[in-house]
Amino acid sequence: MGELTFKLEDFEGPLDLLLHLVSKNKMNLYDINIMELIDQYTGIINTLQANRLDVASEFIDMAAHLVQMKSALLLPRAPEAERMKAELTGRLIEYGACKRVAAQLGGRARDLFTAVRAPQPLVGAAEYTRPHKPEQLVQAWYNLMGRSLRRRKPDQERFEPLVTAPFVSVASRVAHMLRGLVHGTLSRMGQLFSRTESRSTNVATFLALLELIRAGRVQVDSGGQLKVDRSHHRHKKEAAPHE
Repeated sequence: MGELTFKLEDFEGPLDLLLHLVSKNKMNLYDINIMELIDQYTGIINTLQANRLDVASEFIDMAAHLVQMKSALLLPRAPEAERMKAELTGRLIEYGACKRVAAQLGGRARDLFTAVRAPQPLVGAAEYTRPHKPEQLVQAWYNLMGRSLRRRKPDQERFEPLVTAPFVSVASRVAHMLRGLVHGTLSRMGQLFSRTESRSTNVATFLALLELIRAGRVQVDSGGQLKVDRSHHRHKKEAAPHE
């Protein structure tokens, strides 16, 4: 191979120079003779360094990397060398693809005719002139405000009623209902629920009533009258000796 002369200004970086050497030697980019490529690259950089002191540091850094790779490739069964070779090959393939795409885009830009003209003046009024009924505008405004309120991040005050609400257990409501039925202060289903009570209290009361009905302790007729089954406890005691 004849002596090659290069000017670093002709290449955008060390990968560009390596890709040029691959093309110059007609190598397959997917099966590079890495040893020959390293020798050519380091030879060029050494020659340039002998004649010029202002060789770009990125070219020298790549030369040092290639020398390290060559040293590793000379060792038998060197997995690190194979990793470095695969990494360099991948970088060259990627750089070659990017360079081809850049050339295609550059060609399109050169062939594309670009004309610039002064902005055209507006014709007619720029204001919105379509007529609408007032109620439609009001409804549109309310819809817009509603969307903004729904998207607003909820503040802490909105969670206070949920966090600070007292917890009412079903067992406590069971005891409350039985006490009222036994003492005669509770006789109708309507007395169990009140708008003044909290939601937790009403839910616990409803679950307590269902539990008492299921257990047979309380009976409810069609008119909502409550009746406690006093024989339930007696029957339970009588059945205990037979168990």
